Amino acid sequence: MGLKNILLIFDSLITYSMFSLLMKNKVLNMTYLFVFLSFWNVSASQTYQIYNGDTINIVDENSMKQGHWIYFGKMKNLPGFGPDQKVEEGPYKNNRKNGEWTKYFPDKSTNSIISYVNNRPNGQYTVYYANGQVQEEGIWKNNRNTGTFKRYYENGEVQQDFTFNTTGKREGHQMYGYENGQVMIEGDWAGGKEDGAITEYYEDGAVKSVKVFNGGQLDAAKTQKFEPKEPIAEKIESADESKTAPEIEKGATQLGGTKPKSSGSTKTKLFDGNGPGTLYNKNRQISQKGQFKSGRLVDGKWYRYDENGLLTTIEIYKNGKYIGDAQIED
Repeated sequence: MGLKNILLIFDSLITYSMFSLLMKNKVLNMTYLFVFLSFWNVSASQTYQIYNGDTINIVDENSMKQGHWIYFGKMKNLPGFGPDQKVEEGPYKNNRKNGEWTKYFPDKSTNSIISYVNNRPNGQYTVYYANGQVQEEGIWKNNRNTGTFKRYYENGEVQQDFTFNTTGKREGHQMYGYENGQVMIEGDWAGGKEDGAITEYYEDGAVKSVKVFNGGQLDAAKTQKFEPKEPIAEKIESADESKTAPEIEKGATQLGGTKPKSSGSTKTKLFDGNGPGTLYNKNRQISQKGQFKSGRLVDGKWYRYDENGLLTTIEIYKNGKYIGDAQIED
């Protein structure tokens, strides 16, 4: 017997019982009957599912998602997922993601674990490669990285090991690594700028250069450069003809290089698609920055974010062609 039929039968029994009581004391029981049936109608309007003995996917009487939710393949219609296979799960509070949410790859391994507050990424997060290796881990607050941050190559070696202050600027000792496990660059940053000696290494571990900075300003007189122990084949950067420069996103704005305000009456200036510009998306994150011509980025950077608003890559374009990715720093 289905849940709906059970509810209907139970509703009929309750209604009959309350009617009998009502006949005995019309005034007093009329009040009880009104209160009870009002509560019963509210409870019966909720929906939920039972999964492995647990109640999930609750929608309350106000049509708001509550509690633990599991999205299955049949609900998301994503390639590679079976209809009853988990795609994503985590807690809702009043129709907004709050707490730790987990996404999966089609092979059921973990894709990402991200903490949410009020439907936005906020707190610890970890993103994985399909092979199970951690790709990136850190703390995301107020639309930026704070605290410790690490990005890895697919083989598990550290690519970036950063520390950010509460404003999202790099602070303290920072390190870039090669895919072979050797340190590429290391030194100290203060307020998002190089501060002190920054050492760069060759892939074999030998020192390539030592540059001294003061608040981001290079002291050329103190710079030292060292020749490699063995000749190194030069890596020629070439354009990827398959990727052309992006068009300006719909609704993008330009504010002469300043970040758009989250509130206030200041009107944003629509960008006409020509000349230098800094564009921001609807989440007030930098979208494109550089030189534009006829509505396309000619020379500059394209900032790419995932569906959670996390910065994933910064693509570099020259003469309208993609030539590589920049290091994600601030």
